[in-house]
Amino acid sequence: MFTKARVAVYVDGCFWHRCPAHATSPKANSTWWREKLDANVRRDRDTDQRLAEAGWKVIRVWEHEDPVVAADRIESAVS
Repeated sequence: MFTKARVAVYVDGCFWHRCPAHATSPKANSTWWREKLDANVRRDRDTDQRLAEAGWKVIRVWEHEDPVVAADRIESAVS
């Protein structure tokens, strides 16, 4: 978090946060996993909304993103 700039940065794992490009669904205990991963995504959206309402900019970076590109996005938001 960049408190002075009010920018919150999250690095999300493709599996845990349901990346649109790389998400997978386990076959064993599939109902439990679907509910767990859906809850993670709902929590992420709730967090984004709450922070935005409090005046924060939220940046979410996927684990597969190029680090230089991600850093440039963050730097731009903080500047």
